[in-house]
Amino acid sequence: MPTKIFIDGEAGTTGLQIRARLEKRRDLEFIRLGDDKRKDAAARKDALNSADIVILCLPDEAAKEAVALIENPAVRVIDASSAHRTSPGWTYGLPEMTDRQRQVISGAKRVTNPGCYPTGAISLIKPLVRADILPADWPVTINAISGYSGGGKQMIAEFEDESAPDYTHVPYRIYAMGLEHKHVEEIRVNGELKHRPLFAPAVGRYAQGMIVEVPLQLWALPGGATVSHVYEAIADSYSGERFVSVATLDEAAALKTLDPEGLNGTNELKLFVFGNELRKQVRLVALLDNLGKGASAQAVQCLNIMLGLDEGLGVNLEA
Repeated sequence: MPTKIFIDGEAGTTGLQIRARLEKRRDLEFIRLGDDKRKDAAARKDALNSADIVILCLPDEAAKEAVALIENPAVRVIDASSAHRTSPGWTYGLPEMTDRQRQVISGAKRVTNPGCYPTGAISLIKPLVRADILPADWPVTINAISGYSGGGKQMIAEFEDESAPDYTHVPYRIYAMGLEHKHVEEIRVNGELKHRPLFAPAVGRYAQGMIVEVPLQLWALPGGATVSHVYEAIADSYSGERFVSVATLDEAAALKTLDPEGLNGTNELKLFVFGNELRKQVRLVALLDNLGKGASAQAVQCLNIMLGLDEGLGVNLEA
């Protein structure tokens, strides 16, 4: 019998990409509401309680409201919003984060999909904290750039729709200058840091793809870590992983630049250690698709794990 899936918010950016990855599958049965029913509270409540698994692709407050409407104890939820990423009772949906994370996800009733920036940042930071290379109380800085699709429909319109009131021609811009961003606490908690990292995000004039960077002064770290120590700690953490790979030091050293769109359409995450042993400095870099491993593909991977299926089933968009 097919698993019943309800994507609440399937008309949004993340919802559309999840639907594109799932709609050809024969093992799933979709509960869909017509345009006239999407804002009908009774119809949504019925759909939410009739599904085996609900995938929420909604703004944070709407996601919380949707969860509150679920009364059927058998319904399982994957929330793609940031509403529950540090909430008790919710499982963090990054399967590669720890050795046990897949097992926890597989049996979870409530899974919170990681944010795009945190997926890259946590994947770089957590192995170093666990290896005692990066102290948990270290003042971590994270620099990142994303395609404008990460800002949802409003930001997409700003870059694509010339009739939009906020349409812009800028090639690049920074934001969150007040040093508040919804991803910061998520990174702190799941990266096992004691203090909030300093997060410096930016958006570029391209649709999707992202680079997340954590620069470190190795000479300032206790313990005398080298570039090789840092690389080995990260590489060992993801040895044998299907969707997370770590470039060798030679591969990283041969690169002259890095394209943020390089993994678009995939569920892949590639990590790099750009280092200088003489200067005792490293730039840790994560490359991913903010709508792939950073959102929709990650949700599909978690769905597959929750259903006991091959976790790569349908995670990449077909060409």
